[in-house]
Amino acid sequence: MEPQKASPVRVLVAKPGLDGHDRGAKLVARGLRDAGFEVVFTGIRHRVDDIAATAVQEDVALVGLSILSGAHLALTRRTVEALRAAGGDDIPVVVGGTIPAGDVPKLRAAGAAAVYPTGTSLDDIVADIRDLTAGIAAGRD
Repeated sequence: MEPQKASPVRVLVAKPGLDGHDRGAKLVARGLRDAGFEVVFTGIRHRVDDIAATAVQEDVALVGLSILSGAHLALTRRTVEALRAAGGDDIPVVVGGTIPAGDVPKLRAAGAAAVYPTGTSLDDIVADIRDLTAGIAAGRD
C-alpha cells in the first residue's frame, strides 16, 4: 500500500470591484497552479461578500486579491472584514496590482498579510504564499 499523497493547498485568486483587467491575476493563478497549489479563480467583478463566502465554502488557505482600479485600500479592508463576518478570520489575504509604495503599509494595517505591487516577480509571490500557507500544508501531511 502506497502512502497517500498530501492534497495541494487551496488558494483563491479574486478580482474584487469593477476592475475588468485580469491578465495579471491569471498569470499569478497559473504560476501558483504550476507550483503545486490548487487554485480557485473567481473571475472578474466580484463583490467582496461573494469572495469571502467562496473562500469559506471552498476551504481555501489564502485569498489573493488582484486590484488595478485604485480602490485597493477600501477593497482590501472590506474583504478582510467580510472574511471575518463569514467565519474565515484565519484566512490570510494578500494583495497585488497597481499599488503605490506609500500604500503598502496602509494595506498591511488594513489586514493584508503581503502586498505585491506591479513588477513583483512570480517567484517571490510563490515563495511568500508557500511561507504563508506552510502550516496548512504541514497539517495535511
